[in-house]
Amino acid sequence: MYGKFGEVLRTELDSIREQGLYKEERVLESPQGAEITVAGKKVLNFCANNYLGLASDPRVTAAAKRALDEWGYGLSSVRFICGTTTLHKQLEAEMSAFLGMEDTILYAACFDANGGVFEPLLEKESAIIVLDPEDRVLFFKEGKLNKEDIQTAVALIKSELKDN
Repeated sequence: MYGKFGEVLRTELDSIREQGLYKEERVLESPQGAEITVAGKKVLNFCANNYLGLASDPRVTAAAKRALDEWGYGLSSVRFICGTTTLHKQLEAEMSAFLGMEDTILYAACFDANGGVFEPLLEKESAIIVLDPEDRVLFFKEGKLNKEDIQTAVALIKSELKDN
């Protein structure tokens, strides 16, 4: 069907598989939770975005059913394109109040948040250094991060802490 292009794709995919870089899709046969069923086996699930185990909590699924009845299946695309619902704004306002923040923007995934926060703010040579409440250094840099960058960030934070 794809002719020569199909051959190129097959060769590239074979190379990726040979290098051990090909990722097979993990097909879940059960609801999300700490324990899931994959290929007929019960396994522990250590993936992101269900840290609190709420994905299959009956209260969450009941609320989702109510929202589905009221709002339909969801937006046709991302909020940036389709718009933001009052439901989004209500949740963000409640999160802001709970966290004591001026405002909140909710993203569906960390990947989306990175694109919505760091990409617009960082230029090629930019970096963001953050000291979180547990005194861990979080260092974000456009491009590849190396050991020297991390050492520089740690030195800057330690220097700042000594001065205060």
